[in-house]
Amino acid sequence: MKNALFYLITVLIWGSTWLGIKLQLGVVDPMVSVTYRFALASALLLAWCVVGKMNMRFTWREHGFMLLQGMLLFGFNYLFLYKAELYITSGLAAVLFSTILVMNIVNGALFLGSPIDGKVVIGGGLGLLGIILVFLPEISHFSFDNHGVRGIALCLLATLFASWGNITSARNQKKRLPIIQSNAFGMGYGSLVMGAMALIGGKTFSIEVSAVYLGSLAYLAVFGSIIAFGCYLSLVGTIGADRAAYSTLLFPLVALAISTVWEGYAWSVASLSGVALILIGNLCILVRKRTGRQPAPALAGKLGISGEIA
Repeated sequence: MKNALFYLITVLIWGSTWLGIKLQLGVVDPMVSVTYRFALASALLLAWCVVGKMNMRFTWREHGFMLLQGMLLFGFNYLFLYKAELYITSGLAAVLFSTILVMNIVNGALFLGSPIDGKVVIGGGLGLLGIILVFLPEISHFSFDNHGVRGIALCLLATLFASWGNITSARNQKKRLPIIQSNAFGMGYGSLVMGAMALIGGKTFSIEVSAVYLGSLAYLAVFGSIIAFGCYLSLVGTIGADRAAYSTLLFPLVALAISTVWEGYAWSVASLSGVALILIGNLCILVRKRTGRQPAPALAGKLGISGEIA
């Protein structure tokens, strides 16, 4: 039940963050926006750890792996994703980012020795086909000009870094590093790396003082980063990176639902068929025999989202 709740929270929140990222683009440099987002999220999480009197003492080696997780998952992943959305639509970015399902399967086998589950491969294939059908109009109107190629390359690079970050998080959880503290330090390290790169690159640390920018920044930091990542990385530790990554095929549907209400998105036979394939693929991946694995500590439970405290 807890896994299902975390899965639902992840899908609903990340389904709305695509719009939040779009609202961040324009005045402030993407690298600086990523720095702001995860610096704020890290500060809030560290404060939560202090108030909750959680263990904050870790070895240098453990900090090293939290640094690696932060750079991959909270740094370069989002830097390239923000930049990609300067050149391609958020819908196409969602399609490309969905390839993380395949990347997680391959990387899990390479780096963690995880077995490749046939049901995950079949379900993932159905899901990828479904997401292509859903976003068929955007794909069909895509042009392979310089901007388009650059956007595709950046988005795939972002997805690769995200997958490596997922694998690093799974490794950290296997080593019993707590999710809340790992995320707090990881987000802090990620923001420090992005901030240092911004300074070296001569970026201006300006901020857009508007309700739209500040509101989207707060939403991305608290909901998109702290709560959603806590739920998602808990799923990585309990059901595996491959199954957890299936949420990347579902949250574009939430984005479409938002678009239907706010932008008048018109559904078609292809998009409805795509949704059906995604849901069938989701069923294939998530229905599994009980393995008796013990769940990893979960951030959302600690924050009181669920009645269960890990």
